[in-house]
Amino acid sequence: MQREHDRRGFLISHQRVVLELNFTGATRGTTELTILPLDAELRSIYLNCRNADIRRVTVASYPADFVLHDPLANITLSGSADSHCHPEFKRKLYSALADGEEGELSISVPPEVQIRYAAGPSEASTSTTQASDFAPIKVLIEYSLNLPEEGLQFMMPTTAYPYRVPHVFTTPSGPDAARCWVPCIDSLWSRYAWDFEIIVPRYLEQVDEDEEEDRAEGETGRHQVVVACSGEFLEQIDHPLDPRKTIFLYSLDKPTSVQQIAWAAGPFHILQIQSDKGDDGALRPVMHAFCLPGQERQLAASVMFMRAAMEFYRNEFGSYPHKSYKLVFVNELPENRFDSATLSIVSSDFLHGEDAIDPVFETRQLLSHALACQWLGVQVYPRTWSDLWLVNGLGLYMTGLFIKRHMGTNEYRFRMRKDMDRVVSLDAGEMPPLCQPMNMNPPDSSHLQFVNMKAALVLYCLDRRLSKSGTSAGLPRVLSKMFLLAVTADQHAAVTTQNFFKLCRKLCGFDSRAFIEQWVYGSGCPRLRFKANFNRKRMAVEITLQQTCPAFEHNRHDPVKLQLLKPVELFEGHMTVRIHEADGTPYEHVLDVQQPFKKYDVPFNTKYKRVRRNTKRFMARQQAATLAAQGDTEAAEAIGMIDVGFALDVWEEPKEREDWKVADWSEEDEQRMAAATYEWIRMDADFEWITISDFDQPDFMWVSQLQRDRDVVAQLEAIRGLARHQTELVSGVYTRTVLVTNYFHRIRAEAALALVNCATDQLVFIGLFHLFKIFLRYCHTPQNKDQDLFSHKYVPMPNDFSDFSEYFVRKAVLTAIAQVRFANGKTPPIVRRFLIDQLRYNDNTNNTFSDARYISCVINALGGAIVSTAAPEHGELLQTQGVSDQSPEDKDILEDAKKEIVRYKEMDRLVPSTHNVVTIAILKWYSLLSLATLVDSDPEEFLPYTREGNYIAVRIAAFEGLLLTRWFSAGILRYLLVTLQHDSSRIIRRHVARALLESIMLQLALGDIKSSKEESVLVEEDGSALDRANSAAKKSEITGLIKTLRKDRDFGKNEAFRELIAPILLDPHADADVRWSMLQLNELFVKGHEEAVPKVILHIPVTPVTEAPPTFARPQSPVVSLTVKPPRRLSLAHGGPKLPGISIKPPTLKIKDEPVATPSISETPTKAMPKIKLAIRTPAAEPALPPRIPAPKLGSTHRHKPAKSQPTGMPMLDVKVCRNVLHRLNQSKYAIIFRQPVDPVRDLAPNYYEKIKNPMDLSSIRSKLDSGAYSSLAEFEADFKLMISNAKEYSPNPEIFAHQQAVGFDQFFDHAWERVKATLANATQGREGAKKPLAPLPIVPTAPLPRAPAKASRPRNGSSAKPAASTKPTASTKSAAFTKPAASTKPAASTKPATMPPPPAPVQPPITKLKLKLGRPSQSPIEPVQLTAPPPVVAPAPPPPALGSGLLKRRRDDDFDDLEQEIMGQTHQSDADGDYEEDEDADFFEEIMLIEKAKTMKPGQSSHKDKPDKASAPPAPAPAPQAVPLRRAAPPLDIDDDLEDAIVGSTPAVVARPPVTAPAPVVVPAPVASRPSTSHPTIKLKLGGSSKASTPKPSASHPSTPLPSAPVQHAQVADRPPVVQSRASTAASPSTRTPMQKKKCQEILRILKNSDNVNQSWFFFVPVDADAAGCPTYYDEIKHPMDFKTMSDKLDHNEYQCMEDFEHDMRLVYNNARQFNPPTTIVHEAANSVEAVFDKEWARIKAKLSYEEKRHIMSVINKLRNEDISFWFREPVDPIRLNIPHYYNIVPKQDVRDLSTIRQKLDRGEYETAAAVSADVQLMVNNSIKFNGPEHDVAKLAMACGERFKELMTEGTRKRKQDAVDGGMGAVPSSKKQKTG
Repeated sequence: MQREHDRRGFLISHQRVVLELNFTGATRGTTELTILPLDAELRSIYLNCRNADIRRVTVASYPADFVLHDPLANITLSGSADSHCHPEFKRKLYSALADGEEGELSISVPPEVQIRYAAGPSEASTSTTQASDFAPIKVLIEYSLNLPEEGLQFMMPTTAYPYRVPHVFTTPSGPDAARCWVPCIDSLWSRYAWDFEIIVPRYLEQVDEDEEEDRAEGETGRHQVVVACSGEFLEQIDHPLDPRKTIFLYSLDKPTSVQQIAWAAGPFHILQIQSDKGDDGALRPVMHAFCLPGQERQLAASVMFMRAAMEFYRNEFGSYPHKSYKLVFVNELPENRFDSATLSIVSSDFLHGEDAIDPVFETRQLLSHALACQWLGVQVYPRTWSDLWLVNGLGLYMTGLFIKRHMGTNEYRFRMRKDMDRVVSLDAGEMPPLCQPMNMNPPDSSHLQFVNMKAALVLYCLDRRLSKSGTSAGLPRVLSKMFLLAVTADQHAAVTTQNFFKLCRKLCGFDSRAFIEQWVYGSGCPRLRFKANFNRKRMAVEITLQQTCPAFEHNRHDPVKLQLLKPVELFEGHMTVRIHEADGTPYEHVLDVQQPFKKYDVPFNTKYKRVRRNTKRFMARQQAATLAAQGDTEAAEAIGMIDVGFALDVWEEPKEREDWKVADWSEEDEQRMAAATYEWIRMDADFEWITISDFDQPDFMWVSQLQRDRDVVAQLEAIRGLARHQTELVSGVYTRTVLVTNYFHRIRAEAALALVNCATDQLVFIGLFHLFKIFLRYCHTPQNKDQDLFSHKYVPMPNDFSDFSEYFVRKAVLTAIAQVRFANGKTPPIVRRFLIDQLRYNDNTNNTFSDARYISCVINALGGAIVSTAAPEHGELLQTQGVSDQSPEDKDILEDAKKEIVRYKEMDRLVPSTHNVVTIAILKWYSLLSLATLVDSDPEEFLPYTREGNYIAVRIAAFEGLLLTRWFSAGILRYLLVTLQHDSSRIIRRHVARALLESIMLQLALGDIKSSKEESVLVEEDGSALDRANSAAKKSEITGLIKTLRKDRDFGKNEAFRELIAPILLDPHADADVRWSMLQLNELFVKGHEEAVPKVILHIPVTPVTEAPPTFARPQSPVVSLTVKPPRRLSLAHGGPKLPGISIKPPTLKIKDEPVATPSISETPTKAMPKIKLAIRTPAAEPALPPRIPAPKLGSTHRHKPAKSQPTGMPMLDVKVCRNVLHRLNQSKYAIIFRQPVDPVRDLAPNYYEKIKNPMDLSSIRSKLDSGAYSSLAEFEADFKLMISNAKEYSPNPEIFAHQQAVGFDQFFDHAWERVKATLANATQGREGAKKPLAPLPIVPTAPLPRAPAKASRPRNGSSAKPAASTKPTASTKSAAFTKPAASTKPAASTKPATMPPPPAPVQPPITKLKLKLGRPSQSPIEPVQLTAPPPVVAPAPPPPALGSGLLKRRRDDDFDDLEQEIMGQTHQSDADGDYEEDEDADFFEEIMLIEKAKTMKPGQSSHKDKPDKASAPPAPAPAPQAVPLRRAAPPLDIDDDLEDAIVGSTPAVVARPPVTAPAPVVVPAPVASRPSTSHPTIKLKLGGSSKASTPKPSASHPSTPLPSAPVQHAQVADRPPVVQSRASTAASPSTRTPMQKKKCQEILRILKNSDNVNQSWFFFVPVDADAAGCPTYYDEIKHPMDFKTMSDKLDHNEYQCMEDFEHDMRLVYNNARQFNPPTTIVHEAANSVEAVFDKEWARIKAKLSYEEKRHIMSVINKLRNEDISFWFREPVDPIRLNIPHYYNIVPKQDVRDLSTIRQKLDRGEYETAAAVSADVQLMVNNSIKFNGPEHDVAKLAMACGERFKELMTEGTRKRKQDAVDGGMGAVPSSKKQKTG
């Protein structure tokens, strides 16, 4: 099946086809298409056409140009064609399949053709479903065919088949079969009318013209050629030019797809199937059957029942949609059947004679379904591929109803039960749902059989529910209405799932929404487990139901499969339970299944508390059952559901019971039976659930159900239930069931098979005794009646199969006897000899029925009996497997069996059985014994039967047996591959190709596949096939299997395979299925050559500098050389171990900025980076730069960390915004198909890169962002929009999954992006308002500040290690801050000002710069430098705002709130410390802030008190505002505006805040000596300082000016009640309290509120409304109420001091619920359930290491990452970038470690102890040594890195211990400023 086609710009209203056939393979054809243009600009017509030679094309009688290009026939490889080229071939094959969708034949409309509007309605065609406004145009195509590979099948005599009858027919050989014999639109949804003229030879034999006149028509030996075609037969006429030919005319008026057109031509025999008039006077449809000569007798026996099927369908579902129906039987049809309009082509294998028994059931099922498909499949068709299940399922449902009428209800229900068992076993997690509306592709062929089977069962269950919906009408009424609508209007012929269920609801009033969601749109089947117990006090039966869904459990942890397969977690609905109570009356009860586990109380109706078997009613019913068993129909109708006739005794005499060894009920059993309150219970009695029920009841209840319930399903359940009770009594019950002929024959067969369970040592093989006793009826009676049956020789009587029931029971008994086993796995010798005797003495002389299937059954049973279930021993050095466990008796029996097998093989060769079924059974017998190593695994046993000339089924069986031998030898493998390429039978080629793939896994399980490393001599002394299979199963992982196959000399190294596989793949005439199978085999055996990746050139535009130049001039434009020193350089100045002999010279990168440069990116790895010089053009008016500030020495303890993503000028704030947005996008539910680039093979989009020229995905956006390819936010947004537009362009259908995901993703992005832009605008507006009073500030040349090592050599914004004075500021510098100065260790006096005087600047009051220290260690004091600012303007202060208020109002549960917060507070955080440029964990930062805040506070002291600093200068004359300690994670706080107010004062646009008492420490580092900038200074706050606040130090040239007041945000809001401190926080000491982690707490609240827990947690969402809830005393009993909303508000207002406070409130919620609501109430249970979820999540997020340990380890890892020695270990290894693709082959992915990974695991709390961290570091070191070797430089660096980690850990531990000792001794706290880190 192919994809749906796109609109082509025209419609076809009619097509006329003329074919001239002969039986040599050559065909000439002409087709005329009447097209209706849909556009006046139509200039090209695309049609599907393959395997044809187009001779001429005309459009409206004008010659037209055309191009015929078959992509599948023109696949060529770029290089040499060998076995390694399969990746390229696979890619091109996918592309070729996609290219053929639009059409292989392209016709250009001649310019002379005028597309005009239709003159009127009569001129426009009305046969199509879509109207056209234009007049029709005729397109004529003349073509020829010569033995096409697909579409047509020519059967001709050959050397191997000299007596084959020539004939030709259309075949469904592939999805593109129709286009291979006629140019058309090959689509199921392109439907129009047809006319056919098929020219064939008049007779099959060649006759001269003179003799033709003399010979009479129909002379003996003359075979007249007949044509059967879709449509109605018009007439047969003579050829006007050649009298030896004749023309058959057919017409099909109803619009039909070309895929439903078929025809066959040959010397067919025609049989008319009853054409009498009906009673109503209407003509019945004409029915004919066609068969080849010699099959006439079989034809009549096979198809005569079809008239009954036609009449049944017409009466039940409405009139037949056509006037005739034809059946044609042909040879070698690839499928069992090909259904088309009015015609079904069927394989001749389903023809049977009147002497057949088994084939009758198969043929009638197949042919009745073929007739049903004329209604469902031809007349009514699916609108989309997702509706195919409905059409197929309804066809099978109709067929089932006919089988029920034709073969009986028992046969119908038994088949339904068996199909249900198969569906439940298959639907365990891998099968798709029936309907997938978002899937526009045809269903997988491997799943189609399962979908059809389940669809029929689902529709049967729907019919049962429709019948109970209040109206008696069921599904047949719905079908009748649907067929009527399809006849009246063609648009109703396309059925959809939604419309079908709407029609059901309209006609039957059944609300099917829940049913559809579970059984149609969902996958899986439930497993039900029941328990029943009678409660005498309550007079009720307590039934416990437990439901499990294996499909959901299988896919529970796979979100992709949960989304695609949609397994149902809980099936809901009503189930009928039937309880047969004490008086024998069945009572039905309905259980409402809504929960996976529930107990039901079913009321008991009978007043008796025990079964009374002596009541008059019971006796009367028993009498009625006795009469019914004797044939009294009135009595049978009277007893209803109960039939005691099944319980009639078979053995009436005691002697007879003794002979049969029948056990009776014991006294204990009698007492139990007498005490029983009901007779038996049936679950799902109405057969409304597709499930397997696990229900057990006492054995006597199962016996009652088996003997008294007339339903075959109930009897089958009873047989299976008794299988759990293996007793002599049960064996007798089974035996009685087999002997009583009142039972359905399939139930009797099941009972015979169940007797095997009683044939055990514990029961003295009583089951085998009963089986022999039963079979003795078919054998000669022994002379001695007391003879032991285990030593008797069973000589069968002559066969008499006139009783079909006895025939099936006899075969079942034979099969059961063969399954009896000793404890050692062998069958008793008497069993094997018994089966040999059945073959030896079989006599079918006087039998009127064939015994071929019976002989096959005996041969199969004999094979299974000879093979032991115990695994034999094997020798590794032996060519054949050992048979040492065979005793002499076993060997004798085996030889006797082989003699009989050989005899039957010769008999079947001389007198063939029907379809050679005996030979097929013999070949399977040899295959089974060769697998068990009981006979030699000799390919010569099978090779003769694989050759052409044998029956197709025989060849298939022979190839299967051959592939179980060592077929991978060079000779046999070459023979198999040649067969795949040149065999004349398509069936054989396809079967062998599939069998080769299946044989691989079987050979692996048998241990025949061994890698080349295992070729050493090895003998397994006591090995077994099971052990070898288990050991091989361990290697069955995909990677290991492929490696093993490729290294095996018999597979991957096989020269014959490598030589012949490429020609098969590249053969344009190769079968499509064979091609795919061989491609998979090639991928397994041979590693493919990697295709050359196309070179990608990215044009990166040069971003101009947008800053305005100053007015003064500069003499010249110097060339600035930027040397970027990669982090490969080692710096051993950290105190780490020095490595002798290691000298790694870093490459230098010099960049020149050329005006016109379009660099190209090459993927070839290079060892050194090229030197590029970047000439920066500056305006001539720029001034000369001052002297450079000396660069830091190379031996500094910290190194530079270049910033990322700024080479083109996007500010770092924008970069971080984009990163956060991209992170949120990747977490979205819509991002699943956008995260990675489209893979044409993986994503089933072979032509994607042909349609999409500019692909884009989230990973590409991430790469461009990291590489600095974006210069603005608009470019980032444009790439995302490009990705969305690509998805919509490739998937334009709004119903496609990809399109819907793209629309949802676009809306998600727009919502986020609008908020981001609004937040950025607010932040920018706030900064600009604060900057308005500032004039350009003069740069005071001062000495560089001595900085802390962490910041001394860490430049900002991508600057190099050279001094910032020599670097021109670019657009990448932040607009809100100066460029960060480079530090120097030289004194201030060593720096001189520039020689050129600076421009005059206005005198401004000094302004200090506030610095935020983010917890990095400092080793030297920082000299404050002051700048000037205008005097502040102080406005009246408003009241202090409530804590948590800010410029932005946050919305709870919004994923982008954190992003808003980060944007608003970005400037001070990113500028505070370069180490936080990587956006480290916000929670960890939050913890640091809280700990530092706690350390600076004394008990009882507020954090807002005055704290003078000893290191500061004398206090200023006026008080300054206090520095407010800020927390990065406080959501509502706008940090930028608050800090700007604190620095520059209030402006008219910014209202001042109330003053505070203490001055704020303001520190400004020396600015960079570069050209002036208009941006205000960088703001840096010092947190966690000393106990006293410092005042600003005045500059030497400017006086100090007091700062305006800053806001004070109190911890307690004035209008809120005081927060009661929780018990957890009061009980915990400051050292044991866990710092507050706000985001984690919010995450827990979100988890508790999500959809999975909302059913139980909604009670706690909001505060309790006592009046509305009906509990007015709630607040009297609950003194401290709590709920999730209150907790969320407290989180928003930062009212929790530690994690223990949050936990206390959460526990308070549940304790309150349990306190007020008593146990077993719903709220009480909900509290327990939700608390369990909270406990699980709380344990997950709570830190496992102590906070101090985690903080120390994090500082050690960060310090180690900043050292050069850790360069190679900072990030995970990228095998592609480093050109080491084999890295993961040496170092498993699960063992890969690096510092980034270790830090992430530490952040997530995955480490229990510090030793675990050290173990991961050591694993990182070991991985480096393992991959590089101990002598490699990288390995030495790894060892040094490990030693450095240990040293830092030891130093930190020792320091913390010393601090603890000093603290305990009462040491005076240091007056220095404390730092967080």
